Amino acid sequence: MNASCRLIRVLAAATALGVGGLALTACTSDSAADEEANGKVDVVASFYPLQYVAQQIGGEHVETESLTKPGTEPHDLELSPQQTGRLSDAGLVVYLKGLQPAVDEGVQQAEPEHVADASSYATLEKHSTDVHGEDHGKHHSHDAAGAGQGGDPHVWLDPLRYAQIAKGVGKELAEADPSHKKDYAKNTETLVQRLHSLDKEFKKGLARKKTDTFITTHAAFGYLAERYGLHQAAVSGIDPDSEPSGARMKQLHKTAKAGRVDTVFFESSASDKTARTLAGDLNLKTGVLSPLESVKKNEDYFSVMHQNLFSLQNALGAN
Repeated sequence: MNASCRLIRVLAAATALGVGGLALTACTSDSAADEEANGKVDVVASFYPLQYVAQQIGGEHVETESLTKPGTEPHDLELSPQQTGRLSDAGLVVYLKGLQPAVDEGVQQAEPEHVADASSYATLEKHSTDVHGEDHGKHHSHDAAGAGQGGDPHVWLDPLRYAQIAKGVGKELAEADPSHKKDYAKNTETLVQRLHSLDKEFKKGLARKKTDTFITTHAAFGYLAERYGLHQAAVSGIDPDSEPSGARMKQLHKTAKAGRVDTVFFESSASDKTARTLAGDLNLKTGVLSPLESVKKNEDYFSVMHQNLFSLQNALGAN
């Protein structure tokens, strides 16, 4: 795409969003020129799990950035005019349709040439606050909200579904940059193999669990529960900011007692107030289970997933 076309598309996107476009054009054209100069594909990802996939597959041939900054709640993301312009200029946009409405709108307005929609590579299911592993493959419609047609978007927490996304992103990256197609294919295969190995680690690590039930404040772990025969009992739904009802809290008391639960999990980036209140009422411990929507410095997808496995082993008596 030549510079004039890029500027026109950025202006169109900015106008549609009701902002001035003149300030945008200079920064986006400069950015595009920088990318052309270093010879790398500019990949814009909507949030961390998709940025990580692009980094691992693209390697030295790509420059990646995430629209969602570390520590920011992905569900609540709002795009700046500059970020919308970046979507227009990107060599590849990687996102998960339905998870972040602002990104969906930005992609529609910017019309990037190459797009990898993660929701098209892995089947999304409708999950409720309670997901039972023995129901693997069935759809759960109660309290469902999320990506696509109301599906739970947290597919990256199932290593095998995440591997499907990796394959899709690898193919789209090869379309965007055919000259490095072989490298992308090799890197994709390496990442997929690592994810299959992680799946085996989870199966082995949870094989001797004494209970299958875990309580979490955010219903992000439905796919993980399905994959490894667990029962996720969540305080709130797919939206981490939703407030639980009194009836839901009573049900969790029953679930904790019946399921021999000893830990209530919360996210490190979210308030632990509800988890500590519930744990205090039932004399349980609290722990951290990460939905991997972002990571801290010196962490990555695999290191945090190993932390999650260790936490589940302790909570479920699988050590």
